[in-house]
Amino acid sequence: MSRFDFDLSALYIAIDSRRQERQLTWTAVAKEINRFSTTPRPISLSTIKGLQHKAVGEGDGILQMLFWLGRSPESFGRDGISANREPFLLPQLSGGQILRWDTPSIYRALNVQRQKKQLTWAQVSAEIGGWTPSMLTNLAKGGRTGFPRVMRLVRWLEQPAATFTKIALW
Repeated sequence: MSRFDFDLSALYIAIDSRRQERQLTWTAVAKEINRFSTTPRPISLSTIKGLQHKAVGEGDGILQMLFWLGRSPESFGRDGISANREPFLLPQLSGGQILRWDTPSIYRALNVQRQKKQLTWAQVSAEIGGWTPSMLTNLAKGGRTGFPRVMRLVRWLEQPAATFTKIALW
């Protein structure tokens, strides 16, 4: 596992610890994580509990879980960064809002850094690991991404993950 990886099992443990501290059921945790949802398809309880054994997770859903915990993505990295302070903190949300990854913004930052270092997309993907050149260039089209892979990009760019999030309507 790369030093750039996000630890999904640590996220599960943190959610479970908060759940136990507050004496909440798993159903109550899911309800709180989805508290701003205006859609009939919120993040499912099985998605949250499944983090315990998953190798990858859907990026936007994990951002909501991090928001509920009040923690940054960097605080779950394997390289020991303690990042529950500015500029790492995620933006605040209100009713009907959700955090999403701004994948076109990630692409633009990658491309600027790639050009600055005079690298090809193949060289960038080799440096980052876990991404093919076409996966990297497809970020320009928008769409979703997942953990832990997205954190490899963020760390390669040496910028806080919050820089690459956007507030959207749920």
